[in-house]
Amino acid sequence: MSTFEIHQFPFVWDDNYGVLIHSPETGETACIDCGDAKAYQAALDEKGWDLTHIFITHHHADHTTGVLELKAQNNATVIGPDYLGGSPIKGIDQRVKDGATFQFGGKEIQVIYTPGHTMDLICYYIPEDGVIFVGDTLFAMGCGKHFEGTPAMIWESLKKIHALPEETLIYCSHEYTQENAAFAIQIDPDNEALKARMVEIDLKRADDIPTVPFTLQTELATNPFLRANDAGIRKQLGMEEADEVDVFTEIRIRRG
Repeated sequence: MSTFEIHQFPFVWDDNYGVLIHSPETGETACIDCGDAKAYQAALDEKGWDLTHIFITHHHADHTTGVLELKAQNNATVIGPDYLGGSPIKGIDQRVKDGATFQFGGKEIQVIYTPGHTMDLICYYIPEDGVIFVGDTLFAMGCGKHFEGTPAMIWESLKKIHALPEETLIYCSHEYTQENAAFAIQIDPDNEALKARMVEIDLKRADDIPTVPFTLQTELATNPFLRANDAGIRKQLGMEEADEVDVFTEIRIRRG
């Protein structure tokens, strides 16, 4: 079976990335979130793909502002979190919970609930292709702020991603990598993999090359928010015997 074609593109809203997923086999095309309908429609037109679905990760405006317009323009089916508290998302046709699965492009999409950044945040995982779309759950060497949940909640959410195969390819929603790296090296100053990655990142950004997507394996080696059990980080923080949640919370607080 053919793998999906994935097209990532930037749009001007807080360093956001947009993503289109296309199945050559069925002709179906989905987008991940939609903060700007015009930017997404331009990307669809560029690729020559007809939008059939919109997958929403959470309710924040930079992820949802363009959903209703793009849905109407394309008669697309909107799939999003089954969560009605806080700021309900308008236009959802199918609400999905943690552990739910659905079919798209002839493949199974798995829903992973990752609250903390917001209480409605979900990720879309395609095990057959080894790809996950995490919204603002995880960034390259970073993670989302706890706007609605708690650091402990985010840690539990990140553990769900941590448990995936290391070769999993991760698409997040923002280009925050350089600033995240500058923080990570303060927390993990002796990490040679992190130092090498910082050089690679600086070269990419100097040429305006995205640092997204990235593999889980790379994050496990360099992202302090996934490394609360690392002895070097614990020593750096003076928290050698602390609970992993407390170590993660301290890292999250220091990041601001």
